[in-house]
Amino acid sequence: MTRTRLAVWGDPIAHSRSPQLHAAAYRVLGLDWDYTRRQVDAEGFEKAFGSLDDTWRGLSLTMPLKERAYRVAEVRDRHAELTGAVNTLLLADRVHGFNTDVGGIVDALREDGLDRVERVRILGAGATAASALVAVAEMGARRVDLRARRPEKAAPLRDLALRLGIDTGIRTFDDVAAPVDLTVATLPGGSALGESIVEPLASTGGVLFDVAYSPWPSSLAERWPGTTISGLGMLLHQAVRQIRVFHHADPEVPLDGESRVLTAMREALGS
Repeated sequence: MTRTRLAVWGDPIAHSRSPQLHAAAYRVLGLDWDYTRRQVDAEGFEKAFGSLDDTWRGLSLTMPLKERAYRVAEVRDRHAELTGAVNTLLLADRVHGFNTDVGGIVDALREDGLDRVERVRILGAGATAASALVAVAEMGARRVDLRARRPEKAAPLRDLALRLGIDTGIRTFDDVAAPVDLTVATLPGGSALGESIVEPLASTGGVLFDVAYSPWPSSLAERWPGTTISGLGMLLHQAVRQIRVFHHADPEVPLDGESRVLTAMREALGS
């Protein structure tokens, strides 16, 4: 039986632009694959995953399912192993798990002219924050300032930073700290921080890369005095890597005619 069904799962999921991106890419590639979206919460993930039959090729996972997907993967790529998070499942003879968020962040920042960073601040302590930490490590970061509402939640990120050879510290959002080149906000879309928190973060925060894209500008981006980059670039580039996985099982190997695929995906985002 041919595996032609794919979907993005998460909660919430109605805002997801992934079906538009994937549909545009598959048209260019001449693939008759069906990519949909489904609202699945963390408690319902195992049951939903267990109901999939052999018509399913793969899944894209967003909040709050990346850790759940990590656990069902039988084989994982390096980025998934480092972060403990999987946003792409390839369903074949075995369940393969990938984290394409890391490469998506790197690609998005490079597209906006950031090829290298040294000092970075990351807001948030979830799966995307872990991906951001690995991404900036690959871009040369030597010091990362971790910020979380509850600093104890960021302890795994501190451990990951040590494994990556990065000097780090954990603070609450309102602590004062040294200036950085880049701030990566991994808070859920629509999250709002008080003015007394935003002002010191923005004044020392360099470029803001906010993974949120709906709504845009985010609450944080609206009040950021410098350059801001939305999460649409990350969404686009992590999706390209997902499509590579679904097509030939390797997120690092480009698609044939990938420039045409990217053009079609950008047009889909524009619409």
